[in-house]
Amino acid sequence: MEQIHCIGCGVEIQTEDPKGLGYTPKSSLEKENILCKRCFRLKHYNEIQDVSIHDDDFLRMVSSIRDKKGLVVHIIDIFDVNGTMIKSLPRIVGNNPIILVGNKMDLLPKSTNQNKLIQWLRSSAKELGLKVQDVFLISSVKGYGMEELTNQIEEYRNQQDVYIVGTTNVGKSTFINRLIKQSVGESDVITTSYFPGTTLGFIEIPLDDDSALIDTPGIVNHEQIAHYVSDQDLKVITPTKEIKPRVYQLNSEQTLFFGGLARLDFIKGDRQSFVCYFSNNLPIHRTKLEKADELYENHVGELLSPPDEESMKLLPPFTTSSYRLNGEKTDIVFPGLGWVTVSGACTIVAHSPKEVAVSLRKSLI
Repeated sequence: MEQIHCIGCGVEIQTEDPKGLGYTPKSSLEKENILCKRCFRLKHYNEIQDVSIHDDDFLRMVSSIRDKKGLVVHIIDIFDVNGTMIKSLPRIVGNNPIILVGNKMDLLPKSTNQNKLIQWLRSSAKELGLKVQDVFLISSVKGYGMEELTNQIEEYRNQQDVYIVGTTNVGKSTFINRLIKQSVGESDVITTSYFPGTTLGFIEIPLDDDSALIDTPGIVNHEQIAHYVSDQDLKVITPTKEIKPRVYQLNSEQTLFFGGLARLDFIKGDRQSFVCYFSNNLPIHRTKLEKADELYENHVGELLSPPDEESMKLLPPFTTSSYRLNGEKTDIVFPGLGWVTVSGACTIVAHSPKEVAVSLRKSLI
């Protein structure tokens, strides 16, 4: 079969994978001018749809940004900073300035200290070698922080192009749709004209005569727990409303299970509070440490769920991390799931799927 390319973004058309780049239904192949699904949605409905692309392809595709001048807006998920911060970004974007945007602010408890959160995001970026000009907190769903961000993008971009980059599942498409609304007006030229000359799955939305907002496909990062659970389980673990803290008073040698996707053992220390911040729909189960292995063995996927049957085939085996905490208020972060805040001195062991590394930070709340 001859290769067919999308007249919008130049990507090679395929009809097999609806989530992949260049997808179009078979029925569309009969048309004279063929658009991929993503370009079709933009042209007719003013809507950007996210597609995912693997790391190597992404690097090849977007390394062209290095040779251009523009502002890079890197969207991350506040619930999964480890899984959504792109470590290879400096290689991709060269000397172009980067601003970091933490999305999904509306899901954090109102008592979250935003200054601490911004500082933590800055230091997390610095540890990965990402030099960021500024950090913003937004909710692309609720619109929180979007007006300030839009104004600051205008300042920082210096009349140059703006590249939007992020991993899958960070809410990038919702963000761009909202940005389009704020930047060029809801029913502007986007629905009536088209922009050829975009290549390889970039989508360009003109900001003025000389510059554009450029959407890049979402990169697949295998440190995201999202890749190891079914779509059904992803709905359970992804918060859709403000998270309500759940508090457990634990004695040493007790264990908390977060569904059957992660586990925290309280090994040693005085009786104290473990404050859990996870999706309100994720069940938390307390048991004695001596019974924990047996409970998991016999009840994962049932009493301890998610995972469902499909996720159990995808999940890597658990790996463990031991920590001795000195009594400073600390968050134990399970990337893509949530975190547990501990205030007292104690020894703990965290269990999580092998690819999804647990980390510690100063408490944000």
